[in-house]
Amino acid sequence: MRPAPDCSLCFSSGVLLKAFSERKALLLTILTMVAILFPGSLSFAEGGVSGVFNVREFGAKGDGQTPDTEAIEKAIAACVQAGGGQVLLPPGQYLSGTVRLRSNMTLKLDAGARLAGSSDLAQYRNPERPKQMPESVRWDGPWNRALLLLENVENVTIVGEGVVDGRKVLDPNGEEKMRGPHAIVIVGCRGVTLRDFEILDAANYGVLMWHCERVGIRDLEITGGWDGVHFREGRDISIVGCRFFTGDDSIAGRDWHDVLISGCVVNSSCNGIRLIGPAENLIIHDCLFYGPGKQSHRTSNRHNMLAAINLQPGAWEKTEGRFDNVLISDITVQNTQTPLHVCLRPGNSGGRLEVNRLTATGTYGCAVSVESWDEKPLENVVLRGLNLEFAGGEERPANPASVSQPSLDARKLPVWGFYGRNIRNLRLTDVRFSTEKPDPRSVGFLEAVDRLTLDAVRYPVGEGGTEPFVLEKVKDIQIYDPNPSNLPKREPWAM
Repeated sequence: MRPAPDCSLCFSSGVLLKAFSERKALLLTILTMVAILFPGSLSFAEGGVSGVFNVREFGAKGDGQTPDTEAIEKAIAACVQAGGGQVLLPPGQYLSGTVRLRSNMTLKLDAGARLAGSSDLAQYRNPERPKQMPESVRWDGPWNRALLLLENVENVTIVGEGVVDGRKVLDPNGEEKMRGPHAIVIVGCRGVTLRDFEILDAANYGVLMWHCERVGIRDLEITGGWDGVHFREGRDISIVGCRFFTGDDSIAGRDWHDVLISGCVVNSSCNGIRLIGPAENLIIHDCLFYGPGKQSHRTSNRHNMLAAINLQPGAWEKTEGRFDNVLISDITVQNTQTPLHVCLRPGNSGGRLEVNRLTATGTYGCAVSVESWDEKPLENVVLRGLNLEFAGGEERPANPASVSQPSLDARKLPVWGFYGRNIRNLRLTDVRFSTEKPDPRSVGFLEAVDRLTLDAVRYPVGEGGTEPFVLEKVKDIQIYDPNPSNLPKREPWAM
C-alpha cells in the first residue's frame, strides 16, 4: 500500500503501528524465502488445511488475463461447506466479475494479491432490494452492482495487504453516462470487518452499505472512484485509521446511528464528510482534512476541496428525522472551501452539536455555518477551542443581513467568519477568527438565536466602522472576556 501523505498530523498510535508494520514486513520476507527454498511447503490441498482455502487449488490462475471468478467462488463454496474459514488469494492478479461472500468466512488478500475487476460489464451482479427498505425509497438494482458483494450475511472479514482494483470499468449507460460497478457492496449484513487492504479506482463507490449493523472499517486506503465509503441506514459503524483520496465525497450517507469516524486522513475533490440525512450519536474525532484533491472530481474535473465536514440532513433528498448528539473534536483542516457546514432542512429537527478543538487554515470560500431551516430551532450548539483562518480580501456586501437557504453545498455568505441561524442556545468559547488579507465584511451574522454566549472570542479590527457581528432576532446575550483588540465605542449587542 502506498504510504500516507506527508503531513504534520501524527496519530498517538503511530509508534506502535510502525513497529507492527516492521514485524509484518519481516514475517513476509521469511515466508517468501521459505516459499522459494521449499516450493509447495506453503500450499494448501483442495478442501483446505486448517480452514484455509487457497483459490489457486481451485483453479485460479492469477495471471491478470484468465477470468478467475469461477475458481474463487468454488473456494468460497468449499469454505461454506466446511462450516467457515479463510479463502486465500496469494500473490497474483485475479481477474473477476462479481464475487459473493458468505457468512462466517474471511477473504484474505495477501501482499501482492490484486482482485481486479473484469472489463466485461455482463460479469457483474447486483443485490436484491433490502427487505427493510421502505417502498418510498427508490431502488435501482443495476446501480448497486459490485465486484465484491455481501448480501444478508454475517461475521465476514475482508483483510490483508492486497488490493481490490475496480480498474475504472466505466459504463456508458450508467449514471452520468459513466458510472459502473462499485468495489464493495454490503446489504443487510451484521458483523462485517474490512481491514488493511487498498481499494483502487472503483467505477463508482469504494464501499457502499445499505441497512448494516456492526461494521468496522480499519486502516483502509481508498484511492480514486467517486465516494470512498457511503452508507445508509447504518448502526454501530466505525471508520478508523483510514486514508481517503477520492474524486467525490470521501465519507457520505444518511441515517447514521452510533457512528465513529476517527484517526482518518481525508483528501477529496468534493466534501470530506457529507451527511445527507438524520444522524444520532455521531463522533468525528482526530482527523485531518486537506485539499486540493489528488484525484479530480469525476464530473467537473476540478480539484478544489469543498467542505471538510458537511452535515446537511435533507439537502440531497427529502428526509425527516433527528440530528442529535453529534460530537466533533480534534480536527485539522487545510485548504478547503469551509471547515464546517451544518444545515438542517425542514423535517429534520436538531438536538446537540458540539465542536471542540478545530483548527483551519487556508479556508478560501465560505464562513463556518450552523443553521436550521426547520420550524424548530437547533437546540444546543457549542463551539469551543476553534482557531479559524480565512483568506479574506472580499468586498463589503450591499445587504449584510440577507441570507437564503443553501442548495447542496456550502455557499458564500455576507460575513467571512461565522453564520448561525435558528438556534436555541449558542455558545462560542475560546474561538479565534483571522484573515490572511484584510476583509471589510463583518466577522459573523447571527439570526433567530434565543440565547447567545460569547466567551473569549477573538477577531481582527473591522474596517470603516463595520460592527463585528450582525444580529437579527437575538433575544439574550452574554459576553465574557470581550475581544481586547476591538472594543466598540458603543454596545453592539443592544437590540
